[in-house]
Amino acid sequence: MAAQAGKDMLLKISDGAGGFTTVAGLRARTIALNARTVDATDADSAGRWRELLAGAGVKSAAVSGTGVFRDAASDALIREAFFSQAAETWRLIVPDFGVLEGSFLVAALEYAGEHEGEASFALSLASAGEVTFGAV
Repeated sequence: MAAQAGKDMLLKISDGAGGFTTVAGLRARTIALNARTVDATDADSAGRWRELLAGAGVKSAAVSGTGVFRDAASDALIREAFFSQAAETWRLIVPDFGVLEGSFLVAALEYAGEHEGEASFALSLASAGEVTFGAV
């Protein structure tokens, strides 16, 4: 896989009408996929090496991003998702990798601004259900 431009990675939120709205103005995006392990080691484990129980751990995904709001539609969708604390469907598109989609809660929403600069925001999402993957 050749190097990809970070600007090509898109974060979208469901608009409630079957479509998705791109979260406008994101300048940085990160996704972390995690799986907890379940230790199944016992006195009979070979050489006393740790054994892990395959498929038993809890999986989670976390998405974060920073940027500027450039339109009222994406600003409103994110703000409503935060204040309602309802799981919304989000889609993350990573070029030449795939599409991750699932229910996420807005875990953190921060606004900032400097006197001679634009207002900015930081967003953190926590998975709240199954996250699916589709190859591009």
